[in-house]
Formats: sequence, C-alpha cells, structure tokens
Amino acid sequence: MEVEAKPYPYVLAPGRTALVVIDMQRDFIEPGGFGDALGNDVSRLTAIIPTVAGLLALFRRNGWPVIHTRESHRPDLSDCPPAKRLRGGGTLRIGDAGPMGRILVRGEPGNAIIEACSPLEGEIVVDKPGKGMFWHTDVHERLKALGVTHLVFAGVTTEVCVQTSMREANDRGFECLLIEDATESYFPHFKASAIEMITAQGGIVGWVAPLASLEKAVG
Repeated sequence: MEVEAKPYPYVLAPGRTALVVIDMQRDFIEPGGFGDALGNDVSRLTAIIPTVAGLLALFRRNGWPVIHTRESHRPDLSDCPPAKRLRGGGTLRIGDAGPMGRILVRGEPGNAIIEACSPLEGEIVVDKPGKGMFWHTDVHERLKALGVTHLVFAGVTTEVCVQTSMREANDRGFECLLIEDATESYFPHFKASAIEMITAQGGIVGWVAPLASLEKAVG
C-alpha cells in the first residue's frame, strides 16, 4: 500500500503500522496553559486538533495500534535532571505551579491530553521524561511485542519532541511517516526546517505526507 509522500512514496504495512501521537497536552495546546503563559501563539497548535482527531479515527476504524505520549515527570522530579529543569531564563520551570497545576508533572490538569484526542481504553499511553519517546520508557519493547515495523507520527512540537522521537525510531529500524498537517510548532519556520531535515537526502529520517494522502491510500 503506497502513500504519496515526500521525498518519494511511503510503503505502508497494514497490520504492522502504529500511530504515535506526540504530546497533545493541555499545557502545550490550550489557551491559559504553560505554552500560552510563555508568550507562545497556541492557536497554531490548536489548529491541528481536527486533523489529529481525523488521523486517530482512521487508525481506530482499521483496528491499528495507537500510542499517545505525554512529556511528564514524577511529582518528586527524580526523573528530571537539573540540566533540564534549570535551563532557560523564564520565571516558570518544570515542577513549578503554573496556570494548570504543576508544570509537566504527572497527574496535574495541564499534563492531561486534550479531550478531542484523548486515549481510548486499550490504547498505549507513554509518559516520557525526555523529548524522545524511547528515553527511559518501555515503548520499544511494547512495539516489538505488537509486531510493529512502521510508525505514523503526529503531534507537537514538530522540531522538538516529534522530530526527536522520529530520529530515535529511525535509529531503531522503524519506517517513519510524519503527517504534516497533523503536526505543528509555535514557530512556522521551525516546522518547515524540521520537515526539510526529515526528508533530506532521500528521507534520511523518514517521509512526510498530508492526511489526505494517507486516507486515499487506505481507502
């Protein structure tokens, strides 16, 4: 099954393909959340919600695996190194009380996945303490147990957690496709640059395609 994509068609493997939705969390996406408090234009991220929801619906109709990630830390921050917590010049840091509870702490309101993209029973939810989905998680073992060889990516932000997770997956031998209208950045030029890097040199990291191309291929 071929999907029209950049830099050339992506060969989808039904039954061995999983969807990965990266960090569609309230604190990153909703007005009044952490991202908004830092001065970012969260409307850029809220704009992709219908496309991500459509992508989720496509995988659910076909009974294909779905993985959701949340960037999150334990309440005692034992899995958050000082190099991460103390970086930057902002007034709010990981673990501090933010507009939606403690920032990037598991169980806090802002750390929850937005309602429109919330996981269904049986879907895998990965709490990742880093930018990439494989660092200090069991997601690789869970994907192997499911027989997954191909990953379709969506979520935020394109140049940070999405691209990092794609690069990690590529290093582990997964064939990766990013759905370009189901991912976004606070900075449009960062998204454009990330897509250019992913598809450079014959798809050095993976492929990129719009949701319409995937829907057309799946039928």
